[in-house]
Amino acid sequence: MSITSKSDRKVTLADVAEDSGVSLATVSLVLRDKPGVSEETRQRVLDSARTLGYIYSPSNRAHSRSMPNQIGLIVKSRPDFIPATNSFYASVLAGIETICRRSQINLMYANLLVDETNNPLEMPRLMTRQEVDGLLIVGMHLDRQMAAIMKDLGMPVVLVDAYADGDPFDAVVTDNFMGGYRATEYLIRKGHHHIAIVGSQPQSYPSIQERREGYLQALGAHGLTPAFGDCPLHPNAVKPCVDNLVLEHPEITAIFGSNDDVAIATMQAAQSLGSRIPEDLSVVGFDNIHLAHLVTPRLSTMRVDMVEMGRLAAHLLINRIEFPEAGRVRTVICPHLIERDSVLPA
Repeated sequence: MSITSKSDRKVTLADVAEDSGVSLATVSLVLRDKPGVSEETRQRVLDSARTLGYIYSPSNRAHSRSMPNQIGLIVKSRPDFIPATNSFYASVLAGIETICRRSQINLMYANLLVDETNNPLEMPRLMTRQEVDGLLIVGMHLDRQMAAIMKDLGMPVVLVDAYADGDPFDAVVTDNFMGGYRATEYLIRKGHHHIAIVGSQPQSYPSIQERREGYLQALGAHGLTPAFGDCPLHPNAVKPCVDNLVLEHPEITAIFGSNDDVAIATMQAAQSLGSRIPEDLSVVGFDNIHLAHLVTPRLSTMRVDMVEMGRLAAHLLINRIEFPEAGRVRTVICPHLIERDSVLPA
C-alpha cells in the first residue's frame, strides 16, 4: 500500500485517521476493505483519503510475494539509552543485519521512545506509513491496546526480547526464569545460603520479573530466605541500593545481578565499601555482555546468545511474511553458565 499526496509528500495512515476523526485501526480496516466498520465511517475515511491524495497499490505482503523487500526494526529508546552502544542490543542487531544482508532485504531502523517500564509512548511511524513488509520490535512491552492496534493493521510482527499482552505475535525471547533459577542454584551449590538479588522490582520489565521468579523458586527449593535490593535496572541506581543491602544484611555472601550491567555496578559498589570480590562477596550476572570478561574480577554470568536471537528473529519475520496464516511461533533461547572469577565457595 502506498499513499501519496498531490504535493508528492507521503501521506501516512495517521494523516488519514486525523482528518477523518477515527483510529488508525479503523483506517486500516477501511483501506483493506475489511468488515467491522459502519458505512458512514467507511465513507468518511474514503473521502478523507481521496481528499489527501490517496492512491492504493497492492501491498508487498500480497500472496504473489515470496520474499520481503524491506523490513522495519524498532528499538526502544530513552534519553540515557543508545541501542548501538548497548552490548546486548548491539549484538541482537548484528544478528538481524546478517540475515537481511544475506537475503538482500533492506532494513529500516528507528528508535521508539518508551517509559521506565519499556512501554511505548507513541505509535511506530514505520507501521503507520506502511513502508515495510514487516516489523521487528526489540526490547519493549506492548500493552493490550497497542498490541490490538498493531494486530488490526495486519502488519507481520516479531517481538525480539520484547513482550505483548495476550501474546498475539511471534517472538524470540530468553528462558529468563530458568536462567535466574540456575544462576541462584549455582551460588547455592557453592555453599552460599544468604543470597540477594539486585536490580529487579515487583513491576519490572517481564524478562527481569522472570529472572526474579527463578531466583525465588531456587531459594524456595532449598528452604532459603530471599533478600531484595530493589532498584531500577540502571547502573546509577545500584550503589545506594547495595550500600543499604550490605548495611541491613551483613550476613549476605552472594548477590545475583539481574543483568551484567547491574552485577558489575554491584561489584564496584561493594568494593568501594571495602568488600573483596569474591573473597567477601560473590557476584553472578546475566547476559554475558562484552564487558563481563574485561572487569576485575571477571564476571561469572548466564550467557545469552544475543546474535542468534537476532538471526532467529529475522528468519521468523521472513517466514511470517511468506506464510501469514502459519501458527504463532515462540522461540526460546536457553542461557548457560559461564564461570569466571567473581564467585568463590562460601
